Amino acid sequence: MNNKDGMLHFEVPADLRAMTGKSMEQARGAFKTFMNAAKQAASHFENQTKTAQAGAKDVSEKAMSYAERNVANTFAFADRLVNANDIQQVIALQTEFVQAQTKELAEQAKELGQSASNIALKSAQPKS
Repeated sequence: MNNKDGMLHFEVPADLRAMTGKSMEQARGAFKTFMNAAKQAASHFENQTKTAQAGAKDVSEKAMSYAERNVANTFAFADRLVNANDIQQVIALQTEFVQAQTKELAEQAKELGQSASNIALKSAQPKS
């Protein structure tokens, strides 16, 4: 069809316009759904990271506390050792110290293991 300029004039049929409009609406809806899912995934990842960071800080603080306690125990042992009167007392103090520290270290390892397990479980749980 020619218009008054002599150029070909092509009119888009109403059905084609309606179908294109509907396709655009569907594409916008799909993109919106995709973006919402991406935002949720990013938020979930951020929550897991925050949980892991908080847990790592807790474990680090516990480890520092244990180290301080172990050093304090060692100095207390050294003080008692310096004041020992004979070799039998030195041996008794050494035995007592080794037994106490073995028990202490086992308990500390158990607590750190539990903390690490809790971090892993909390990090894996979905946040609401």
